[in-house]
Amino acid sequence: MKYMIFLFVMLLCSCQINTDKIQISGHGTLTPHKFKDEVPLNYLLYLPENYDPHKKGGYPAILFLHGAGERGDSVQALTMWGTPKIAKEKGLPFIVISPQCPKGHWWTSMMYTLKSLLDYSINTYNIDTSRIYLTGLSMGGYGTFAFSLLYPQYFAAVAPMCGGGTPSMVNFCKDYPPIWVFHGDADKIVPVESSQIMVDAMRKAGFEVKFTVYKGGDHYMFRKAYRESGVFDWFLQHKKSNK
Repeated sequence: MKYMIFLFVMLLCSCQINTDKIQISGHGTLTPHKFKDEVPLNYLLYLPENYDPHKKGGYPAILFLHGAGERGDSVQALTMWGTPKIAKEKGLPFIVISPQCPKGHWWTSMMYTLKSLLDYSINTYNIDTSRIYLTGLSMGGYGTFAFSLLYPQYFAAVAPMCGGGTPSMVNFCKDYPPIWVFHGDADKIVPVESSQIMVDAMRKAGFEVKFTVYKGGDHYMFRKAYRESGVFDWFLQHKKSNK
């Protein structure tokens, strides 16, 4: 009887693992992981084609923050938009860490957990710490502004999309990386003014800021931005000094 119970439990575990597997058609591997912290979360890890954990110099890395609709406990949802979707379909020359925000939480309330995950990733994967980039969309755009202003020392460049933030945070930030902000001027979910006030505050503070506004672009302009803007090439043009 105990043996039968053991087999039943193992079968359940096996079914759960199979459900979480990610089918990938691009180059590289995309796998789900769990990160245990004060607020546990799942994350997707993308490793580029022929990833070598011992490669000298390491690999550039992207931390990607999804939108509010992808919160929960199914990492499959993270491949709907943005960086994980492109990595899955076409492949990317980056290590991509895509955490999943639990239900009932917002990225802006999970800053410490994100920092812990980023520190863990740096210590676990072969990441070039001079080439770490941050991007996110919608709720993740807000998270991108907030996290980069709290911990600018991690990033070589930052790209929030259809997000916003708290302009006063800019006054407490020094040595901020280059930032490229994206928004659509017809966005009815997060108005373009939410990005504009951040851009204005950052430019006033002397930050290096690019701002692309898509004329007639709605909230989902990020689909075009990630595919056509050249943001990934722009990331690779930036490297920070690891002093």
